[in-house]
Amino acid sequence: MIDAHLRRWYAADADDLADALRADPDLVRQLGGLDPDTPLGRGAVAAHIDRHLTPAGTRLVRAIVWDGRVVGNVAVTGIERRHDTGWVSYWLTLAARGHGLAARGLATVAAEAFADGLFRLELGHRVNNPASCAVATAAGFRAEGVERAKLRYGDERFDVETHARLASDPEPAAVRLPIL
Repeated sequence: MIDAHLRRWYAADADDLADALRADPDLVRQLGGLDPDTPLGRGAVAAHIDRHLTPAGTRLVRAIVWDGRVVGNVAVTGIERRHDTGWVSYWLTLAARGHGLAARGLATVAAEAFADGLFRLELGHRVNNPASCAVATAAGFRAEGVERAKLRYGDERFDVETHARLASDPEPAAVRLPIL
């Protein structure tokens, strides 16, 4: 039995986020080079939580908690009320992958966003990341196309497959996580 749920981020989660960054250089790159092991590292991680993971205005952000530790994040950002759209992102620690937590968290946050009046949620993943594609698909997001060389990490550019889910789409099979 997996003891997992979603909740808000707290300043006290800085150690869990720092551990996740230390374990996964790709996550460091994805989060803009956030490095917990620099002289300002712990403060930078806490500031990242305060600035980016604490919802304000046009964000819906949830920490994924598994067995008492924060192991991931699911967010809807760039919420635009005129067209009722939002941009979705998600990540998991290396140790938490393969248990369905990302898909379940994504399905949960999508349902929460739709209940809040959004109609269309979009996301993109590097085409060389089939696991992220599987998460999106399991959470009911349909592939819509490839955007060439959209993302740049360092000197390398990546093609991105875009997915979307509409409030009117069928409910996915992924079982939602509780929100505490």
